[in-house]
Amino acid sequence: MSILLGCLAGSASGSELGARSGLPIPRFVSVKSKPANVRAGPSVDYPLRWTFVRRHLPVEILAEFGNWRRIRDADGQEGWILAALLSGRRTALIAPWSAAKPVRVRNNSSFNSTVTAIVEPRVLVTVDTCAGLWCYARAQTFSGYIRQTRLWGVYPEEVF
Repeated sequence: MSILLGCLAGSASGSELGARSGLPIPRFVSVKSKPANVRAGPSVDYPLRWTFVRRHLPVEILAEFGNWRRIRDADGQEGWILAALLSGRRTALIAPWSAAKPVRVRNNSSFNSTVTAIVEPRVLVTVDTCAGLWCYARAQTFSGYIRQTRLWGVYPEEVF
């Protein structure tokens, strides 16, 4: 089992496809259910590492093993979660890294456009589209364009 897990921990270069899903690895998804347990390995026989108690948080899928996905959260913690507890819905956290400054939300995808909101780090947003430099995101009290590099839940230069 440890040899198998070692193989699963391989490169997350973006050039591989998940054996089970056929989708790119790595990729971002979100937590669909709460509570959602994260384990030390791909089975309920492994110890519980932590439990998500909030829905829609973004996670990065790093590997697949059957119905299990090895994920990383915004704090860099890794573990295994059942695929059924995840959703393809794209969400992101505003600049969750330490010492991050508030982020400006703009009405267009341009540095010269009007600032419509200033948002503190770690605010959860739904990401509708990304064009490589800017993403259109929304929350309950605001919507607009955010620099892609200021979001955890999308890759730099990713387009969707």
